[in-house]
Amino acid sequence: MDYVKNANKPMVFKGLCHHWPVVQAGLESADKALDYLRQFYQGNAVTAYYLPPEQQGRVFYNEQLNGFNYQAGRLDFNQLVSRLQQENASPTPAGIYMGSTDIHHFLPGLGEQNSLDISPINPLTSIWLGNKTKVAAHFDFPLNLACNVVGKRTFTLFPPEQISNLYVGPMEFAPGGQDISMVDFDKPDFERFPKFKHALAASLTAELTPGDVLFIPSMWWHHVRGIDDINVLITHWWRDTPGHLGRPNNALLHSVLSLRSLPKAQRQAWKAIFDHYIFEHDEVDDSHIPDDAKGMLSKPLDELNARKLRAELINKLKR
Repeated sequence: MDYVKNANKPMVFKGLCHHWPVVQAGLESADKALDYLRQFYQGNAVTAYYLPPEQQGRVFYNEQLNGFNYQAGRLDFNQLVSRLQQENASPTPAGIYMGSTDIHHFLPGLGEQNSLDISPINPLTSIWLGNKTKVAAHFDFPLNLACNVVGKRTFTLFPPEQISNLYVGPMEFAPGGQDISMVDFDKPDFERFPKFKHALAASLTAELTPGDVLFIPSMWWHHVRGIDDINVLITHWWRDTPGHLGRPNNALLHSVLSLRSLPKAQRQAWKAIFDHYIFEHDEVDDSHIPDDAKGMLSKPLDELNARKLRAELINKLKR
C-alpha cells in the first residue's frame, strides 16, 4: 500500500498475485480455473451479457444509440460458465461477459486466498469473467488494484485531463452505467474523432499476464481488452476519503442542472467561486473566520457538518 498511497499514475506489479490458487489453476488450463471458481458458488444468480458474434466482443451501444448491442440477464453461474465454454468452441463465438460481481456475495470463500490484503482498507472486491471482450474507455472514482488472474488482458489508460479528446457519450445512458468513450479502439475513425490522436499520444498501455496487478488511480480513463478465450480479473476498489463526503458525480449532476445552461458570463463567475471554495481552496487564506464558525468550510469536512449539509441540500432540491 505504501507504493500506491500517494501515486497519481498507473503502476504494474509483475507477478504480485502469481501464487494465488486461481492463477495456478489457470496456468494449467482455463477449464481448471473455471472448475476452481465453480466450487465457491452458492446459487445466487449473477448478471451476464451476451454479445452476438458480429459485435466481436465490443460492449457498446446499438446503432441507434437508444439501447445496447448486448442482451443482459441473470442466470446460474454454472450455466454462465458452460455457455462460455460452448461459445469458445465455436468458430465464430459470441461474446460472453460477467462484469463487476462481488466475490464475497456470489463466490463466498474465494477471496480468502485470492485477494490482496490491503488492511486497514476494506475494499470492494469483485470478479470479472469473459472471453475476448472489450470494455470501452471509462473512468471510476474509486482507486483500483486490478489483479489479472486468468488469461491475458490489455489496459489502455488515459489521464483525467484527456476527457475532451475521448469523445464521451451520453452521461445518463451508458453500458454499465458509466460514461464511455465513443471511439472504437480497434478501428478509430480519425475523421469523426480527430482529437483522439492527442489522447493516444498521452496514453499508457499495460499488458498483463496471469499474476500481474495493475494500480489504476482515481479518475483515470481505461479501455480493457480480454485477449484469451477465457479471462478472469479480480479488482479491489476503495476511496481514500470518508464515505460521509458523498459521491463527486452527484455534484457534477447538480451542476449540470443548475449551472450548465447559464449565460457564459455567469458560468465564468461561478467558476471563480468554485475555484475559490473547491478546486483551489488549498491556497485560500480563511484565517479571518474563527475555526468554530467555519461550519461547512471546515477542512476536512467532518461527519456532523456533512450530515447537516446533506440535509440542507435535500430540502433545497425539493423546492
